[in-house]
Amino acid sequence: MSTTSGTGSEATPAGPEESAAGSGTGDQELGAAGSQLSTAPTEEPPNLPALGVIGWARWFWRQLTSMRVALLLLLLLSLAAIPGSLIPQTGIDRTRVDDFREQHDVLAPIYDTLGLFNVYSSVWFSAIYILLFVSLIGCIVPRTWQFVGQLRGRPPGAPRRLTRLPAYTTWRTEAEPEQVREAALALLRKRRFRAHRAGDAVAAEKGYLREVGNLTFHIALIVMLIAFAWGQLFKSEGNKLIVEGQGFANTLSQYDDFKSGNLFDVADLEPFSFTVKSFTGTYEPSGPNKGTPRTYETELVHSEGAYGKEKTTKVEVNKPLKVGDAKVYLVSHGYAPVVTVRDGEGKVVFKDAVPLLPLDANVTSSGVVKVLDGYRNPEGEKEQLGFNAFFVPTFGGSAVGTMLSQFPALDYPVLALSAYHGDLKADAGIPQSVYQMDKTKMKEFKDSEGELFKKLLMPGETMTLPDGAGSVTFEKEIKEWAGFQIVQEPGGGWALAGSLFAIGGLACSLFIQRRRVWVRAVEGPDGVTVVEMAGLGRSESAKVPEELGDLAGILYDQAPGVPDADDADADDAAPAASVDSPDPQAASAEGAEKP
Repeated sequence: MSTTSGTGSEATPAGPEESAAGSGTGDQELGAAGSQLSTAPTEEPPNLPALGVIGWARWFWRQLTSMRVALLLLLLLSLAAIPGSLIPQTGIDRTRVDDFREQHDVLAPIYDTLGLFNVYSSVWFSAIYILLFVSLIGCIVPRTWQFVGQLRGRPPGAPRRLTRLPAYTTWRTEAEPEQVREAALALLRKRRFRAHRAGDAVAAEKGYLREVGNLTFHIALIVMLIAFAWGQLFKSEGNKLIVEGQGFANTLSQYDDFKSGNLFDVADLEPFSFTVKSFTGTYEPSGPNKGTPRTYETELVHSEGAYGKEKTTKVEVNKPLKVGDAKVYLVSHGYAPVVTVRDGEGKVVFKDAVPLLPLDANVTSSGVVKVLDGYRNPEGEKEQLGFNAFFVPTFGGSAVGTMLSQFPALDYPVLALSAYHGDLKADAGIPQSVYQMDKTKMKEFKDSEGELFKKLLMPGETMTLPDGAGSVTFEKEIKEWAGFQIVQEPGGGWALAGSLFAIGGLACSLFIQRRRVWVRAVEGPDGVTVVEMAGLGRSESAKVPEELGDLAGILYDQAPGVPDADDADADDAAPAASVDSPDPQAASAEGAEKP
């Protein structure tokens, strides 16, 4: 009895790919046994002399729907996305794009021509995207039908010469051939093989989940592409800064800035509103992580729809409020000192919390206080007031010498103001930032030395303007503000599901091997049954011989071997029981011969 695997002594086996291809005289003997281990379409060279228009169209379609071209398009899509990450994009930050144009007189026109300031909406990026989409569909549809046909069929019968397969073992037994075949059929079905009788052999196949995973992976890619395109076309994204106690309604006019996809409609905005009840931030007091946030959350009171019931919830970093397709993210935080401005007669012309923008991790902040209406100067003329504001939540003291915060919490708050009067140009019809002041028509208030009038204020202190122009009070109340990003991107759930299925499908296609096993039992010339077992996988792997060895060991126990005729003549004293049973690892040992 002999067992072989890989390159055995009886014959030189063909590899699985060569066997499946059926090239060469020996490989042709495998026939259907080595075919259809994969649903990958076979590529046929075009008949160049007689292609014609239809022939060339067919050739182009075959090339476009080949896996090689699909992978190439996927690579091109990845490369095409690189400029979108390196070059400022109009849809993300128009200000940076304008700055880039001012700084690069030569590159900017080239980038405009190539569409590099709007990569993801450019013609060339869309062309790659659509070609990849068509390629995947054209590749998957025929493979799916082919695989369905394979599932409805039966594993192919055994080739004439099983010795040519990569994993092979044989022995002689006194059991009847029919008995061996029945035992093999029951064993393979128990091991979850699809098995059936095919002539004098049993044919079995296993590992269909590999092709299922392969098809699932590619279908999931299509789902992800559709979800991504759908989300980009119908998405909306806006930012809003809200001070404690103030609210927000999800309407276009409420946003500080807003951008959307090409097919977005204002009516698609999710109807909801919320009020910022409080913001809570705690920080590491000492050590190498001093100032790092421990707690960073805001408490909201929100309602859905026009008459929805109010609910209280907490929004934290990476834990947004979800309302339908919309998500409300907490993205920033700062302080809003409460400032009161009075005119020369003591009348309050402005009192509000003024949000200031942080400049560093310790929330050193700057901004502007603007008094647009209600103020009259000592001469009784209408004027506007402007104050540059610089705020530190933890002042380092005069010994430090700079207005830089030493800690992000409100341990030692100080507000620095410098005063101007005149025309803020707010009525000119030109949009201007609430955090900056146009000084072209503004005049400085002067101190006794003729310098810009400015002062450091503690909470509760007042700065009196020169010449009876009024006063500014830094109130003891200091509010906090939270910055929110409201994102509405339909298709996010489909994209997530597609990515999960893609990972699962890829894992199946990588770790599961599709393989076939044949067991042939025939009566030899001397009347003793000869059992042959062979296995074939889609790709070379030690698992196929190992599995075949395990199956052979179990089947051998049910149909034990007898000595070969040559062995009996050579040693008459050797009893039949002395013949070794097939080692479960015998089928995985290359060129192994067992007496």
